[in-house]
Amino acid sequence: MPLGIIANVLAVFIGGIAGTIFGKKLSQKMKDTLNLIFGLSAMMMGITSIMPMKNMPPVILAVILGTAIGVLLKLEDRINKGAVSMQKFISRFTKGPGKTDSASKEEYTASLVTIIILFCTSATGIYGSMVSGMSGEHTILFSKSILDFFTAMIFACSLGMVVSFIAVPQLLIFLAIFFLARVIFPLTNESMIADFKACGGMILLATSFRMIKVKMFPIADMIPAMIIVMPLSYLWSAFILPLL
Repeated sequence: MPLGIIANVLAVFIGGIAGTIFGKKLSQKMKDTLNLIFGLSAMMMGITSIMPMKNMPPVILAVILGTAIGVLLKLEDRINKGAVSMQKFISRFTKGPGKTDSASKEEYTASLVTIIILFCTSATGIYGSMVSGMSGEHTILFSKSILDFFTAMIFACSLGMVVSFIAVPQLLIFLAIFFLARVIFPLTNESMIADFKACGGMILLATSFRMIKVKMFPIADMIPAMIIVMPLSYLWSAFILPLL
């Protein structure tokens, strides 16, 4: 049973509701400070994921080629449009704070895309879903749930109820990985998993920079890197390394 996935989805859903309801009671300084702390936490998770990396060249190549593929497919633009459509649909039924007066439409959309990527496609969530599906170990997703609850709550203070409904695509993505895990996991090895986590760590690190508004990395365009990194890691280990 996917207990870890259920816990993570509920954390995002409930956190979004709590932030929408109680957001006005938090001072702007508190919101800004906590957002920095969450960004720092995401940064730490990204660095921790990168550290066990086995093969740097295929990871870097995956990020470069994956981002190029994402740009060609216009993933950032597509997810932006999806995020805006989701917000418009939810706003018909709720009266959340939505876009604040101080935030531009672009900033609002950028923030929404950032947390969609953080909640739905982080290496921690994907790897945690794989481990959960293969071994029934839910510790990774339980740990992610703690961070996601408070992150959803703080972002919902400014973005509104739409944050809660990010739990829907998150559930679909994680469940798909959970049930495919028994097919995917046996085809991998320790190096491929380590390099996969490192690639996801780079995307999570880029996400953290977006959270603290240092640099707006095109994290949606970087998603294909997580699909091609394990094949590239295998090819590097099997064919390139023996020649060096």
